[in-house]
Amino acid sequence: MLNILIIGASGYVGVELVLYLNRHPHINIKALLVSEHSSDCGKLLSDLYPKLKGIVNLPLFSLEDISTWTDDIDVVFLATDHKVSHHLAPQFLKKNCIVFDLSGAFRVNDINFYIKYYGFSHQYQDWLNRAVYGLAEWLHGKINDVQLIAIPGCYPTVSQLALKPLVEASLLNNTQYPVINAISGVSGSGRKASINNHLCEVSLQPYGIFNHRHHLEIVTHLGIPVIFIPHLGNFSRGILATVTCYLKEGITYQDVSNAFHNAYDGKPLVRIYDKEVPALKSVVGLPFCDIGFVLQNRHLIIVAAEDNLLKGAASQAIQCLNIRFGFPETLSLI
Repeated sequence: MLNILIIGASGYVGVELVLYLNRHPHINIKALLVSEHSSDCGKLLSDLYPKLKGIVNLPLFSLEDISTWTDDIDVVFLATDHKVSHHLAPQFLKKNCIVFDLSGAFRVNDINFYIKYYGFSHQYQDWLNRAVYGLAEWLHGKINDVQLIAIPGCYPTVSQLALKPLVEASLLNNTQYPVINAISGVSGSGRKASINNHLCEVSLQPYGIFNHRHHLEIVTHLGIPVIFIPHLGNFSRGILATVTCYLKEGITYQDVSNAFHNAYDGKPLVRIYDKEVPALKSVVGLPFCDIGFVLQNRHLIIVAAEDNLLKGAASQAIQCLNIRFGFPETLSLI
């Protein structure tokens, strides 16, 4: 059994981690922690999320008491703000814990990236060098022997899963950047109340054009330039990405289909649609990324859908845990 801590357990991603890890046969949840300033301290998680009543009735402890929980811990999940993860991850890494960080604190090995996009100076270049990016379907072989796994962002996950097979198969015409239009539900903004994520205030609107922090994350790990246009929709969860590409001359529908199937056949958490495109309702509440495409002449439209809290965060983190410790990849997920 692996003893684990979940820090940031009362957030939307944190509670999904708890739900899936609680039914994992090799996991013992030692404690759930939240910020020392959180009004959730001392409450039961099941009081905040009644769906957990009789399933997970664990209390939420304050990070002030973190020293109580630093011994005999094998694995730490950080569902925390990037600055909190930046501070906490090295503490647990020094104690030889395996750390799965769901923030952006260790996703990009570029100090200037954190100054420009996250507003702080990164102090742990050594851990940036050693962290592995947890895009599970593509970095399986690197995840299974590392101490720090940086779980990709929700937008970068769906965008890269949609485009990477084409990049690897050299099908794209590089005279035209792929354009990613992605719409996310408001849960991506977190649980803390704000006028910006109030459903009555949110309309379908693009934001962060050319300066969203996930744009550089996508470009860095995909290896090609893209146009990325995120949108906020007035629904609670999920991401639907529509990606427009221009292919090299002579590329056929079968070439595209082969690229996707060669990449994902045998990868149980990516589902390929051969004759249709996915809808958001097919993935909400599930750990899959669904991908379909339509080709006309050299213009390819890819549609990809995921649950931003699951494949875009919590379930991908658990998928990486399973890979890291040699468990079946979908254990506790499906």
